[in-house]
Amino acid sequence: MKEEGGIWRHELKFVCTMPQLKIVESRIKPLLKPDPHTGPNGMYSIRSVYFDDEWDTCYYENEDGTDPREKFRIRIYDGSDGRIMLELKQKRRGMTRKLSCPLTQRQCIAALRGELLEGRQDAAPVLQKFILEQKNRKLVAKSIVEYDRVPYIFKLGNVRVTLDENIRSSHQTERFLAGDFIRRPVMAPGEHVLEVKYDDFLPDFIRQVLQLDTLRRTSFSKYYMCRYYSAIG
Repeated sequence: MKEEGGIWRHELKFVCTMPQLKIVESRIKPLLKPDPHTGPNGMYSIRSVYFDDEWDTCYYENEDGTDPREKFRIRIYDGSDGRIMLELKQKRRGMTRKLSCPLTQRQCIAALRGELLEGRQDAAPVLQKFILEQKNRKLVAKSIVEYDRVPYIFKLGNVRVTLDENIRSSHQTERFLAGDFIRRPVMAPGEHVLEVKYDDFLPDFIRQVLQLDTLRRTSFSKYYMCRYYSAIG
């Protein structure tokens, strides 16, 4: 299996109202390009299922700001199981990176059931690590996180600005692929998330048009917010 990602990047997150998101979008739309993977409406939906152990280690490490930390998730786009990705999100010294590899539908269903995955010697390192964590920490699916993303990109600095709307969650992890699960909003009415990712530097003109110093920054992940606002169930 091919492994993707691996570059450490800066990642800034901000809680915004819808009017704030629309102002940001109006400023960056003439300057940045839409992500080529978006549909005709300029967005796509992301659905992830996050894994944690019986002590909710990933959840509490995020709450405590533990550094370094990491968590596993399985992700699909626009509700389709045509491309299923196992991802390891790592955070260290304020920077993040994502390692990923494709999963088959059978592997995904097995992971959702808590069954130990099988991996050949030539399996992607992220899959081997996931299997090891399944054995050592008894990782299980904890929460589904779903939202609608409007993404923009800029080549210089490998900048990615994403407007994530309507963040919702579910504990019906066994229905992850089917999509017929109960969804609940996890943020205050009208609140959404703006994320800014870049490699070595963020071009000044982007920083200026975003006016990031006027927005409310957060360090919490969407997984943490979904578990927190759902009373950690």
